[in-house]
Amino acid sequence: MDVTLHLAQDPDADELLGRSPLAALVGMLLDQQVPMEWAFKGPRTIADRLGATDLDAHDIAARDPEAFAALLSEKPAVHRYPGSMAKRVQQLCQYLVEHYDGDPTGIWEGVGTGRELLGRLEELPGFGKQKAQIFLALLGKQLGVHPKGWREAAGAYGEARSFRSVADITGPESLAKVRAHKQEMKAAAKAAKASGSGGGK
Repeated sequence: MDVTLHLAQDPDADELLGRSPLAALVGMLLDQQVPMEWAFKGPRTIADRLGATDLDAHDIAARDPEAFAALLSEKPAVHRYPGSMAKRVQQLCQYLVEHYDGDPTGIWEGVGTGRELLGRLEELPGFGKQKAQIFLALLGKQLGVHPKGWREAAGAYGEARSFRSVADITGPESLAKVRAHKQEMKAAAKAAKASGSGGGK
């Protein structure tokens, strides 16, 4: 895997995401309750603090949990909730060590269908269906992973020329479009909630 991603909007962080499957997975894991760029910058920050050029699932999985949490909590913190996210990153790495010998590419290499790949992604700690579908769309749209039926398995996130998620971000312009889409979704959800609460039964 060696592509150019633009998810962190930071050259060093994006360079790592483009060549490291584990960094891309960890960035996706961190992408909740913080701005997307902050989340995807996280893997580079973690690697730098470990004194490494890449993330290593075996190394992270074996680290002392308190020490690893402290590493993510150093200012600037890797996430708004660095302690709980440190635990999740370690759980993800431990799962990868146990099931894929620490190599994330084992999740998608040789997989037959998009549905099968989605199932494998959903089994990862910290990955619900939506996060799994978005990462599947990222694999298909930007990382050259195309099992049969991958677009269908990724749902709306797999649609061509859509701007729904990180899978569609290739630079500042598409980032703005995805951000606008997310704001529209939030506004629609808020409006639906407001109209629903005014009803009777």
